[in-house]
Amino acid sequence: MEGVVAVAVHTEGLNGFPQDCKQTEDLTNGHSKCTTILNGLTPGNGIKDNGNVNGNPYLKTVPISALKQNGLLQSLAAGGNQTKTEEVSLEVEQAQEEWDALESIQPVLAEDLTPSPLISFNEALQHFQTTDLGDLLKNIQPTIRRTGLAAITHFLFGPPRLHKDLVEERDLVFAIAQCSLDNGQSVHMRVLQTIYRKLTCTRADCPRYGPHWENVGFQGSDPATDLRGTGFLGLMHTLYFVMDPEILPLAREIYKLSQHPIQNFPFCVMSINMTRIALHALREEVLSKECNRRQQVVAVLNDFYVATFLHLYQLWKSQQKTISDSGHVLKEVELFAKKNPKQILKRLEGYLKERRAGIGHRSSPDTLSHSNPSPGDSGSRAGSQGGKEGKELNFTGVCELPPEMEGEARLI
Repeated sequence: MEGVVAVAVHTEGLNGFPQDCKQTEDLTNGHSKCTTILNGLTPGNGIKDNGNVNGNPYLKTVPISALKQNGLLQSLAAGGNQTKTEEVSLEVEQAQEEWDALESIQPVLAEDLTPSPLISFNEALQHFQTTDLGDLLKNIQPTIRRTGLAAITHFLFGPPRLHKDLVEERDLVFAIAQCSLDNGQSVHMRVLQTIYRKLTCTRADCPRYGPHWENVGFQGSDPATDLRGTGFLGLMHTLYFVMDPEILPLAREIYKLSQHPIQNFPFCVMSINMTRIALHALREEVLSKECNRRQQVVAVLNDFYVATFLHLYQLWKSQQKTISDSGHVLKEVELFAKKNPKQILKRLEGYLKERRAGIGHRSSPDTLSHSNPSPGDSGSRAGSQGGKEGKELNFTGVCELPPEMEGEARLI
């Protein structure tokens, strides 16, 4: 026969004050009787006891037999009337730690949610024009060092030298290409955010690090790791591409192709490769004649970058290239662009004129000019239709090439 046991259960009422519910079992004439006492009141005192007092499941009567495995019952049986403090469960400890952590969380101010203002190419360029880049200028290599017969041949038959009035502007370009991405520079961060927001058509800034950068064609969570070889100039050219209203439609067409389920490629990494090609062309003095004619370096370099990207887009889309063709295609595009700078710039000019005339939608930029095919066009399609020759190359970063290797595009 089970004895008389009183179990006190402490709960909190709706008003936050503790409530005591006592269950007693008295032996009366061999019969047991259970009485629920709530804060000293029995159910008869205005409290209904139907197994759920006031709708609170914690005040439900519990038979003694159901408490045999309960730690509280075991404690009472072992110590009589002595009470023993129960150990706090792991869940309670975790909840307490989380609650304590709330004290260190700072509220987010409204101004912190305001997106950074977009930055134009000219504003970003002015930042570098007014920044001391003396240390970087010491390490630039604006032209290829030629010796012996190569120097004589270049002097007699090569492109003209750059006008001395343009040397400072040219050196600035190469200094920017030596500049790395700096998280402490607000201009650098605005350039990065502007590129992301213009390509994705979003209004809010994104975190500095994260997988979202892969959505716009970087290779990982940190865009800085893809800037080897072009430095910040790689971002400057992409900024120019997305902020110039006349060429922004072309940038978005290329970006759309980069998202294609089969013909996809990393947009920003490809853009950095176009910057690398433009830098090599400038260093090899391929663009000197055009720079002298226009008395500009930065503007000519920007147009050459866009024209090269347009040429790659036309070739990639019309010949149904895929990422496995990237190494071959980049080499082909670089060779053609550096051998035909005037032609590739005219192709861009013609494309923009068509857009200004409102016929760009009828003359798709993916239609290649067959009158002047680039070297290797005839065999490039065969190379993309199975049985590809050579080793497939993927985008795994861009690095600066030594001067003696600049005739080729290499991804490592």
